[in-house]
Amino acid sequence: MLKYGEINPLNVFGLRRVEHCPPHFEQVHFNLYVNDKKITDWISENLEGRFWFGDSYLQNEDNTISLGKSAGFEIHGEASYFSLILDQINCY
Repeated sequence: MLKYGEINPLNVFGLRRVEHCPPHFEQVHFNLYVNDKKITDWISENLEGRFWFGDSYLQNEDNTISLGKSAGFEIHGEASYFSLILDQINCY
């Protein structure tokens, strides 16, 4: 993890953030209240696996479609950790 001074080989070679979400990634869907950089910086500093961050379509309770954000994680435990901490980093 970057905040502990450990070098991640995926960061060194630019392979940590992927451009598309592979089917084996665990996704977390949410509405974004801050800018993208705050979320991706937190992921880079606190997690160590590969991740994807981008737009997704969410179906609301009244069956309407809205545009939201999603983060996908290769390590499923990191998706759980991210979803637990999301309300603290994704606030005004």
